[in-house]
Amino acid sequence: MRVVADLDKCQGHGLCRMSAPDVYGATEDEGQVIVKFSGDIPEELEDGAVLGVESCPEIALSIIED
Repeated sequence: MRVVADLDKCQGHGLCRMSAPDVYGATEDEGQVIVKFSGDIPEELEDGAVLGVESCPEIALSIIED
C-alpha cells in the first residue's frame, strides 16, 4: 500500500502527523504533509498510515493499493 498527498487540498492541520509520525512529516514553510515513504508503507506502519488518511479533514491523503 502507498499513500499519496494532494498538496492543493492540504491545509497543514497536522492530524495525520499526530496519528502516525513515523509515516507523515511536514514542510517547514507551510506545514503541509510529507509522506515519508515514496513507495510502499512498511507493513508494521500501515495501520497508522490508514489512521492518518482517515483523520485528514481536507481529504488530502489517499491510499493506493498495489
